[in-house]
Amino acid sequence: MTKKITGKTKLLGVIGHPVEHSLSPVMHNAVIAQLELDYIYLPFPIEPQNLEMAIAGLAAVGVAGFNVTIPHKQAIIPLLSEITPLAQTIGAVNTVSRQNNQWVGTNTDIEGFIAPLQTTYKQDWSQKVAIILGNGGAARAVVAGCTQLGFAQIHVVGRNMQRLEEFRNSWSNSSLAEKFQVHQWEELPKLIPQANLLVNTTPIGMYPKVNESPLSVEEIANLPTGAIAYDLIYIPKPTQFLQQAEKQGAIAIDGLEMLVQQGVAALKIWLQQETLPVEVMRQALQNHLGLGE
Repeated sequence: MTKKITGKTKLLGVIGHPVEHSLSPVMHNAVIAQLELDYIYLPFPIEPQNLEMAIAGLAAVGVAGFNVTIPHKQAIIPLLSEITPLAQTIGAVNTVSRQNNQWVGTNTDIEGFIAPLQTTYKQDWSQKVAIILGNGGAARAVVAGCTQLGFAQIHVVGRNMQRLEEFRNSWSNSSLAEKFQVHQWEELPKLIPQANLLVNTTPIGMYPKVNESPLSVEEIANLPTGAIAYDLIYIPKPTQFLQQAEKQGAIAIDGLEMLVQQGVAALKIWLQQETLPVEVMRQALQNHLGLGE
C-alpha cells in the first residue's frame, strides 16, 4: 500500500552535499510505515553556501526535524538557537529538532557508536585501551564515546602533525582534553599490541577504494587476539580492515550498527518515543544493501 501524503504529513529529512547516497531515508521511512505515522523522511541536497538560507527555509515550511551529514556538521552550529552540551563538546551536530519554534542541535553519533559496545560486546572498559585511526569529524564522536565508556587510555593516531595538534587544541575548553593522547602514524607499531579496541574513522577502504585498508598487513598482525576492530564504514561489508583484523582473531564490528543506532536515537527525539522497532530499521538497510543475514 502506498503511503498517502496530505497537508497534515509532517516532514523529516537529512541535509548534506551530496546526499543522494544517504541510507537514512530507507531506514527512517521503514519505521514510519511500520508505526503507521503520518511522517515522511526526505533527503535535501544543500550546498555549503546555501546552508543559512536552507535552515531558515526548513523552518518556514514546517520541517519537524532533520539529520545533518557531511559537510554541514560543524558549519550548522552558529545557525541553531540551542546546542546540547554533548554536541558542544564534540563540536559537531548530526540531529536537529524543532522545539518552541527554535532549532535545537544535538549529536546522536556517540550513542550510535557506543551502542554495540554497551550491549553485544559489553565489558568493563575501565582497564582497557582504545586506539582511534584518524582525526576528522568522526573521530570526535568516537573520542567522546570512548570517554563515556570510561576507557583507561585513548590514543588518537593521524598522519599530519598539524591536524593532530589542531584536533587536540580544539578540545582545550573541555574536560575531555586530558582523556586522550595524539600520536603520529609512525607510532602505531608500539600502540597496536596494547589495543583492546581499534577503531577506523578514516574513509580508507570505502567505495570506490574497497581494496585498501588504513593499516598494512604487518601493522595489523600485532593486534591482540580477542581485541575488537570497529570500522565506521559499512560498505563494503566487511571492509579490508575488518577482514585483516578477523584473520588475527579480532572481533569485527562495522558501521551499519552505528548508522542504525544513531538513527534510532534521532527518531526518539523527533517522535518523543522511548521505544522503537530497531530491527525494522536494521532489516530495511540490509534488504536495501542486499545483505541477507
